[in-house]
Amino acid sequence: MDGKAEDNPSRLIDARIKELGDWRSETLARVRALIKEADPEVVEEWKWRGVPVWSHAGIICTGETYKQVVKLTFAKGASLKDPTSLFNSSLEGNTRRAIDIREGEEIDEEALKALIRAAVELNTSAKAARARKKPKSVEERR
Repeated sequence: MDGKAEDNPSRLIDARIKELGDWRSETLARVRALIKEADPEVVEEWKWRGVPVWSHAGIICTGETYKQVVKLTFAKGASLKDPTSLFNSSLEGNTRRAIDIREGEEIDEEALKALIRAAVELNTSAKAARARKKPKSVEERR
């Protein structure tokens, strides 16, 4: 499913959830709902030829589906505190961290929502810091 230009990301994610039709469908739908609960301002995107992406001032996480896992990859996961050890994949990198959810596994919903909120906070604080560092224009310096 590559998506057509007229399809919006939310509809493409809806279609992916429906298309899976198994435990991965239920898991991706549940994770999506938790992301929206944690951040009502989240923006849904569809990137890289079929990957659901949730953003707020930058990418929060992606929701990839594989045969054995639904993988939530946090773009800046290595910079997030994970007191309940949700991250269980991609632990060796300096930037990303992921959560692999297997069939039948329970999701610690409150811990996941806290991780989403922390990712949003990191993105918004980084964006604010970049805005403060922008050089002033000639007009602003006068």
